Amino acid sequence: MTESDIYLKRGVSSAKSEIHNAIRHLDPGIFPGAFCKVLPDTLTNDPDYCLLMHADGAGTKSAVAYLYWKETGDISVFRDIATDCLVMNLDDMACVGAVDHFLLSNTIGRNKFLIPGEVIDTIIEGFVQVINTLKPYGINIDFCGGETADVGDLVKTIIVDSTLTARIRKSDIINLDGIQDGDRIIGFSSFGKAKWEQKYNSGIGSNGLTAARHDCLHNDYAEKYPETFSNDIPLDLVYCGKGKIEDPLPGTPLNLGQAILSPTRTYAPLIRHLVSELKGQIHGMVHCTGGGQTKCLKFGNRIHYVKDNLFPVPALFRYVMETRKIGLKEMYPVFNMGHRLEIFISDEFTERILEIADEYDIEARPVGYCQKSDSKNNQLTISHLGEKYSYE
Repeated sequence: MTESDIYLKRGVSSAKSEIHNAIRHLDPGIFPGAFCKVLPDTLTNDPDYCLLMHADGAGTKSAVAYLYWKETGDISVFRDIATDCLVMNLDDMACVGAVDHFLLSNTIGRNKFLIPGEVIDTIIEGFVQVINTLKPYGINIDFCGGETADVGDLVKTIIVDSTLTARIRKSDIINLDGIQDGDRIIGFSSFGKAKWEQKYNSGIGSNGLTAARHDCLHNDYAEKYPETFSNDIPLDLVYCGKGKIEDPLPGTPLNLGQAILSPTRTYAPLIRHLVSELKGQIHGMVHCTGGGQTKCLKFGNRIHYVKDNLFPVPALFRYVMETRKIGLKEMYPVFNMGHRLEIFISDEFTERILEIADEYDIEARPVGYCQKSDSKNNQLTISHLGEKYSYE
């Protein structure tokens, strides 16, 4: 059974082909090649401006937070779930060029029998905390409130989502249709400790958590916390790893639970600096979330993306691979594998971009380049650790 088959049996699809098929007839917006949908500014009818609205959430990572809290009593992990929820919207929108003046609303669905008000308080504190952390970097977010619904008939524990809105000049939009033959791909690490982060980050983000938690964690948790997984998942695919959440993760200062729960890193302060200094020079940005290192395939026109200088595989991803005996070819479409932001730009700007990233304590490197595809579709070739993988 391939990893894709396992993912589907767990009720998840990294390719999301059914979702993409369902929305294929929707209006793509006024910049169809942009990383997220861009709409006319119908609020003010100003022809020079446009609107962005984006909805996302922390996904099944909240189930890991629940498990960690029940095992350790540490309720603070839910603050980071708020970070995940916010950043999954913020950084998608930043990849279009939106870096200031956001409106935020959140939606929380909980099973009241298992999730007390203290958890909700902690999540709200988390939203406020990340908003205040970003403000000194010029990222201003107004919290407009939201909705907490008691939906125990639908949600086993808790799910945390949010919506972000921004208004931006059309001239500031970064459109991935601008990616060119010869562009350099600059990758920015998802792991380590960025200038605005309080602790070491494993780099996991908020994608592939269904695989990570079940493949890493011990089956003891299946018996103790049946509320953290669907009854429809085959039992041999539920918590089938070897680890306990308080086991040290070699090569990091984290235990395994902390590594899986590392908050999704925002690159917004870095992106704000880059789009300000290199205005008009950036040909595209990709937030490597759903689809991992293959996310770029959805953008650009007949581009062959060649990634031949990727970061070393971070400790948590190595742990997943070793536990489940999964190869790199199957890891790349699910996990970011070391960098969750990539920028496409002429090579002449590479050195300056690396200098800017260093100012924010984010490791960066040229991870590859672009060339015209000899196919009618985009292509991706990844060369790493002596192996070569092709995706289309």
